[in-house]
Amino acid sequence: AAAAEWMLEFACSCLCRHFAEQSGAEFWRWRDVAQALINGLSQIPPHQKKTVYLCQLLIRIAQGKSLGLQFENDQRISPLESALSFWTLLEREEIKLEKLHEDIRRLIQIQIVAVYMENRYFKEAAEVLERLFTDSESDKPLRVKLATVIKTKDPYVPLLQSFSYSLLISKIKSYIELLMKENGNNFLIQEATKQVASKGLGATALQNRPVEVNENDKRDLETKQRFVLSIRLLRDVLGHCCLDVDSSLFWMYINCLLGLNNMQNVGKNGVPSACSRRRQRWTSEEDLELKLGVREFGVGNWAKILVHGNFNNRTSVMLKDRWRTLSK
Repeated sequence: AAAAEWMLEFACSCLCRHFAEQSGAEFWRWRDVAQALINGLSQIPPHQKKTVYLCQLLIRIAQGKSLGLQFENDQRISPLESALSFWTLLEREEIKLEKLHEDIRRLIQIQIVAVYMENRYFKEAAEVLERLFTDSESDKPLRVKLATVIKTKDPYVPLLQSFSYSLLISKIKSYIELLMKENGNNFLIQEATKQVASKGLGATALQNRPVEVNENDKRDLETKQRFVLSIRLLRDVLGHCCLDVDSSLFWMYINCLLGLNNMQNVGKNGVPSACSRRRQRWTSEEDLELKLGVREFGVGNWAKILVHGNFNNRTSVMLKDRWRTLSK
């Protein structure tokens, strides 16, 4: 349970960072990890409610314009309307950021209507307006303005342009920044930092290691370094909490680390080796190791097979692809 909490906090931290950096592929990767961890909770611990709500909010905001996606059982509920429900839950967990809360709530409400109008769903826009607003006096001015906008059937009116989707993203980024400063580093990042310091592997030392890279590969170096630190962290920190290596959470985290598509080679001492892009031919010995691993652990348990087998600079994704080839 402790390890699951650490991983969820770490996954949420990664989601926040990649949302702010607009790095799509990494955001979707950590979305899957966070969602798997959340789905594994029998109930949300009170101290992690905010973390879960934030993950769900970011996932929905990132796909807010995709009306074909369904996050709720009610098919009428769009991704942004679902996001609004999680924003309401987050507001209940906080009291310090009233002005920012109000701004983001208003932007989400306006964009729920705007997205329907951009797709020419004017009837749906009118219906969602009825669901969004109560009869409170504070909501009435915005409700009246949006009702007028819907009647014009023009998605490019000044109101919708002034409260755009890009402004909503910008406000969410501001909220994330404040949240990260307030909460500081989560446990896994703190422990990883200690490991780096204790082993004399500061960021400068890592960057100065003799790694052969060309211009196209330089962007991957930071990811590879994070990968190495995560592996060390998993070995040195999670090992101390006696986490069962046969547990699904342990292998979920291993899969997340070893499944990095842009992670090509890691040396035996845990340091990234030359970032070669050349395809490495499979040997008969490796094929045999793969077959034995599948026989022992079953198809799909690629990370577990990788750790227990004797492979030469392979990843779990490579094992999966090779098994598909062998199966043919």
